[in-house]
Amino acid sequence: MVRLSDLPGPVGGFLGNLPMPEFDSTPWTDAPPLSEARVAIVSTAGLHRRDDRKFRGGASDYRLIPSDIDYADLAMSHVSVNFDRTGYQQDVNIAFPLEHLHTLAANGEIGSVGEWHYSFMGATAPEQFAESGAEVGRLLKDDGVTAAVLIPI
Repeated sequence: MVRLSDLPGPVGGFLGNLPMPEFDSTPWTDAPPLSEARVAIVSTAGLHRRDDRKFRGGASDYRLIPSDIDYADLAMSHVSVNFDRTGYQQDVNIAFPLEHLHTLAANGEIGSVGEWHYSFMGATAPEQFAESGAEVGRLLKDDGVTAAVLIPI
């Protein structure tokens, strides 16, 4: 991931001065102990199954990724030219640590792994995710997910 300070002056200045959305409240809920938690991944890496449609610039929708996906069937179509894909190409777990979640569940460190995981394309204005983010929240709840690993890319 690129640091603002590493970008050329005008680019870093522009991005650093973008307005941040404000929210009226921040919902909060108590979580169970991790050993009882059902955990899912929510990523902004632009990941999807190879047979799904690719992400496009400004996309605010998401893609469903099943818990039993073979990493060979996972693709990345993140549109940002600033994102270095080298780590992902060497180890998918850098951007989508599903194998690690399954290991944690097998070891009893987390209760279980969610049936579905979600990926957005992060190079989009945050306020554009209000509708799709709320939908993913409902889907996570329907799956019994009580904790999420957020992977901001």
